Amino acid sequence: MADFNITDSIDITDVTCPITFVKTKIALEELDDGDILSVKLNDGEPVQNVPRSVKEEGHKVLSLTDNGDGTFELIIRKVGD
Repeated sequence: MADFNITDSIDITDVTCPITFVKTKIALEELDDGDILSVKLNDGEPVQNVPRSVKEEGHKVLSLTDNGDGTFELIIRKVGD
């Protein structure tokens, strides 16, 4: 796994769609351009929808890693408007 300089991390395993993306979007809005956010999310809808929504917002998905416990770690680089 590449070693990213993580700026902030959030755990959204306790919420369901669409709140998963809302929480991710809010966390990204608080970061500066180029900052990196780590998001811990559940398998299923969140791992299908959050990365796609992040890309649609124009941000860069750097990696998506299966933690092997039903959760994934999504690494996102914030891209400016």
